Amino acid sequence: MRGRTRAELFANAALGLLSVAVELQQVKPINTYPLAVAGDDEQSLLVNWLSEILYYLDGERVVMNRFEIREITPTSIRALGFGEPRDPARHPAKLVVKGITYHQLRITKDSGGWCAEVYLDI
Repeated sequence: MRGRTRAELFANAALGLLSVAVELQQVKPINTYPLAVAGDDEQSLLVNWLSEILYYLDGERVVMNRFEIREITPTSIRALGFGEPRDPARHPAKLVVKGITYHQLRITKDSGGWCAEVYLDI
């Protein structure tokens, strides 16, 4: 995943995760979901962030298709997710994502912005 900023990277990572798990084309951003996550460092923050998104998808049965990052530091993030309750007819499952791994996790910054490599447990 890529982003011009750290915030854009985290938003794109969430969208990337969701696009692997479900069809996002029919999602209507009618509800707002507050999201707040912390981590010991940037890598654990990304894993915890994506784990929170996965929790909403599987535990709360909510699918989101847009994220507004309100505040982000190397160890915390506050954001809003926009979406709706998951309807299997409109948001069919693609793959079952069981978790986010630290295996070969990498976050880098270069002249083009931020890049992350994340492996999912499917």
